[in-house]
Amino acid sequence: MATDYDELRTEVKESQNDSLEALKSANAPDPHSVVRELDVADEDDSVGVPGGEFIAEELVVQVVPQRKDEFTCYSCFLVHHRSQMAREEDGHAYCIECEG
Repeated sequence: MATDYDELRTEVKESQNDSLEALKSANAPDPHSVVRELDVADEDDSVGVPGGEFIAEELVVQVVPQRKDEFTCYSCFLVHHRSQMAREEDGHAYCIECEG
């Protein structure tokens, strides 16, 4: 007897029907009530800044000038020590990481 391997097994068919009936009989929320709940949540969130709060502080950063034994890579624009220089061409230096 030939077997159709694409056909669903009987226990799978029954479980699919059972789960569909369970979903139909479940107490699903009313779509309008969900929209109302989302609107209320949006009103509560509109008071603040999305993703955080206002901070009345200035950032203080000490800027150190480039030293004589350092160079700025022309490719990645990072400051490296001279030992990291791979090549220098037309007055532009390139680091080992960019040339690698």
